[in-house]
Amino acid sequence: MVRTVRKAKSKKTKKVEASSSSNPAVASGPAKVWQPGVDELEDGEELQFDPEAYNYLRGFSIGWSCLSFDVVRDQLGLVRSEFPHTFYGVAGTQAEKAPWNYIGIFKLSNISGKKREPIPASAVDGDTEVDSDSSSDEEDEEINEDTKPVLHLKKVAHAGGVNRIRSMTQKPHVCATWGDTGHVQVWDLSSFLNSLAESGAPAPKEDDIIHRHLPLKVFSGHKDEGYALDWSPIVTGRLVSGDCKKCIHLWEPTPTNWNVDANPYVGHSASVEDLQWSPTEADIFASCSVDGTIAIWDVREKNKPRMSFKAHETDVNVISWNRLASCMIASGCDDGSFSVHDLRQIQDPLAAHFKYHKKAITSIEWSPHEASSLAVTSEDHQLTIWDLSLERDAEEEAEFRAKMKEQANAPEDLPPQLLFVHQGQRDLKELHWHPQIPSMIISTAIDGFNVLMPSNIDTTIPGNTDATMASAEP
Repeated sequence: MVRTVRKAKSKKTKKVEASSSSNPAVASGPAKVWQPGVDELEDGEELQFDPEAYNYLRGFSIGWSCLSFDVVRDQLGLVRSEFPHTFYGVAGTQAEKAPWNYIGIFKLSNISGKKREPIPASAVDGDTEVDSDSSSDEEDEEINEDTKPVLHLKKVAHAGGVNRIRSMTQKPHVCATWGDTGHVQVWDLSSFLNSLAESGAPAPKEDDIIHRHLPLKVFSGHKDEGYALDWSPIVTGRLVSGDCKKCIHLWEPTPTNWNVDANPYVGHSASVEDLQWSPTEADIFASCSVDGTIAIWDVREKNKPRMSFKAHETDVNVISWNRLASCMIASGCDDGSFSVHDLRQIQDPLAAHFKYHKKAITSIEWSPHEASSLAVTSEDHQLTIWDLSLERDAEEEAEFRAKMKEQANAPEDLPPQLLFVHQGQRDLKELHWHPQIPSMIISTAIDGFNVLMPSNIDTTIPGNTDATMASAEP
């Protein structure tokens, strides 16, 4: 299990293995390909990212490190692809002392990037003067400085650290938190989100204020703390929460509150690590556990899961149910591997297995816009993006290399499905695709957040295909 985060004393961090995304540096064409997780840096060396690889990349912080966060759906457009972008989020802190913790409600606006060609023009169209490239890069940096994103932040006091936080799909201002105190709480954060929506320039010292705000519901029936938490995408207000004592509790909404079933669902032999509702069946949810299994539950049958199978040989830390291909569930475990399971194959659901990462998987999530794409974070300080529809094509690779002025020969053992590798964050904990901005991913780590939009996944994600997304309430 890899849920806890080493608590940082402040957000001032030392340089990490890759260059900080909050202070981007311009890199020239690579003389060799860096192999993440294989090559080591020599003394005095640091990685620099190629700006051609990103349509947008920047870091930000809300104070203390955050183990968990969620994207808050907004009314700015169901599917939007044009810069500048704005996104709303909620996050829970892991402060040095319990009374210092809070829920951070934030808006990041003026996210300005640009579209890039998959292959740099200078590499295809012939020689280009170095001085001209350098001048252009310097101008780009100046433009970026003038168009920095604007962060607005509200803080709400939270008893103890936040293990996990989730915003309700249908009512995004309603959020649930799993605290390390052993309590699950539900919050109405509408007043803070409305304030952010109406705000202009951040007021001086406003971000330092920690507001006192009472939760709508506090459940203390779990026997231990936990990390598993998920809202139903179909039944408004329905919630499940799982704990380290292998128990799962169902929350049913009432007109004014929630009824939490005191009798838990018990089918795992060890801690429940993650929960995911079915995207198509109102009464079905999935759980994963330290016991190495994934279970599929029907809320009407509490005695045992409808289906249970061995998914990994070590702790299953996270799962993600594909909302565009509902027969598929992805899972990540402690040994660094992740798998895709096809629930139509009852006897042997394993459809694919990948062993790229060197340390435990901490987060996994399917793209909301492309059924075959998913993103993964690991304790090896890497965020990877995968397209499972890809296969190695030797002829196409040879043609690509022939076009390149400087050849970049990737290691042969890299999986062909590996689409992108992002580094520069330390101890990555959780990622989310933005459900309304195709190709945008947000990730949290011990040294803060990154917002990234890789340039090479634009072509694989259609711009207006998410017709199933329902409009979110304010």
